[in-house]
Amino acid sequence: MEEILFCKSGGCTAKLGAGALNKVLSRLPKKSDPNLLVGFDSNDDGAVYQIDEEHALISTLDFFPPMVEDPYLFGSIAAANALSDIYAMGGEVKTALNIVCFPENMDMNILGKILQGGNDKVMEAGGTLAGGHSIVDEGIKYGLSVTGIVDPKKIYRNNGCHVGDVLILTKKLGVGIIMTAHRIHEASKSAVEEAIESMRFLNKYAAEILREYEVHACTDVTGFGFLVHLCEMLDGRYSAVIESSAIPHFKECEQYVEEFYLTAAAQKNRNFAGNQVLFENDDFVMEEILFDPQTSGGLLVSVSKEDAASIVEKMRAHKIPAAIVGSVTEKQEKSVIVKGR
Repeated sequence: MEEILFCKSGGCTAKLGAGALNKVLSRLPKKSDPNLLVGFDSNDDGAVYQIDEEHALISTLDFFPPMVEDPYLFGSIAAANALSDIYAMGGEVKTALNIVCFPENMDMNILGKILQGGNDKVMEAGGTLAGGHSIVDEGIKYGLSVTGIVDPKKIYRNNGCHVGDVLILTKKLGVGIIMTAHRIHEASKSAVEEAIESMRFLNKYAAEILREYEVHACTDVTGFGFLVHLCEMLDGRYSAVIESSAIPHFKECEQYVEEFYLTAAAQKNRNFAGNQVLFENDDFVMEEILFDPQTSGGLLVSVSKEDAASIVEKMRAHKIPAAIVGSVTEKQEKSVIVKGR
């Protein structure tokens, strides 16, 4: 049996809860700068600062502890996760800086493999790894600070939904559940391999297809899970109806949920957004999948009904498991209504 050395609470399951963060951020003063087009007040995926009429910089960063034992795979997953925010804003990756926490008594070859995995993903994204910063720590943590560029008129904000829009999800849910089962040696090899490949897969390829269409809102689904990120998209102004039977997810997650291989982060997500969601059926398995924290999850996109089928068709042709999962409605009593399977 493989010994679990590094993976205690890794990936985006290590995030602070949305509720705790909101309390802290709400107390910070907001500087008025007309060039800051997107800041932290909208819970968006990155900050956007306009530098001229045609160009704006996207700034983002993300790092976390390992969720896999292989250091190269960990580096590539952490990098893919950080790079994703640029794609969620409609931008192109330009530069990245390493963020490293590493024990000084550990084999430096492990760090080398982590950095190689990250660098390979930055290169795949078309960006340049330009430096970074490291500190000695008791545990391993890795990620990137990423700079991208976007046309100020073509920014994908996370809260620009229109009534009547269709919601598209571009990756399967359930990564957190599978990796939790893996830590206690209960996940199958095939399930873990499928989850790892999903986490390593760049959202670049979905974003390239989206550029051919008008995108009203976009975010990437990460540690706050599908439902919290969706509530942020709806922004208290709209509601959404989700067809749970259409949700792409790793099939073995259902078995693992029934065995209660769950994460504390999913419970934080439920505590934060549970009162905003109406589940029409008693379906505990799907509830957990929808609250499950994702590491390097897919894009959640709000587009017009006329474009949705074409987008999904093109994505599936490129082996992206995209699916139409719901629609945006006028504001109702609950922000999200989840229809049963």
